[in-house]
Amino acid sequence: MQPLIDNARMFGQRPEEFARLAEGQSPDVLFITCSDSRVVPALITGARPGELFELRTAGNVVPPYASATPTGEAATIEYAVQVLGVKHVVVCGHSHCGAVGAVVRHDDLTAVPAVRDWLAHAADEPKCSDPADPTVAEAVQHHVLTQLLRLRSYPCIEKRLEAGELELHGWYYEVHTGVVREHRAESDAFETL
Repeated sequence: MQPLIDNARMFGQRPEEFARLAEGQSPDVLFITCSDSRVVPALITGARPGELFELRTAGNVVPPYASATPTGEAATIEYAVQVLGVKHVVVCGHSHCGAVGAVVRHDDLTAVPAVRDWLAHAADEPKCSDPADPTVAEAVQHHVLTQLLRLRSYPCIEKRLEAGELELHGWYYEVHTGVVREHRAESDAFETL
């Protein structure tokens, strides 16, 4: 913990670098990814403060849209799209994902009931021909595509897509290599960026 504290102390010693951030934010990208500590959106993309609006959830899950029961995820998506006017939404899954792995392996999650209930409510079981594969690559990639479909059910997303003002992107990040792949509709495959 001490190295993190030391960096936080030094971080505030450069106010001139951050003064413009007080004027507001206008990111072009909503980046939806997993809460996994190995997935660092700014590191992966090279983004500076103010360039990405982030939504991190267990398993990069986008819950089904249900206006009767608001969620923090839905509020974040709506704010990014309606208020900030992002032009791109990236859903980024990653290799070795514990959440997706638990779903495809049917792990017993009784010891973590909030995780169990979140995944049961929010994550459909992705296709996976080899649940023993530690990367769960195939399952994560199918899961990313499912989350993109879920996004399309959000009224604010649907409206901006129809107007041609928003693009959706599905990414897969390999934590063991650093390689990022994007889903390409023409080949229906995840290809290296």
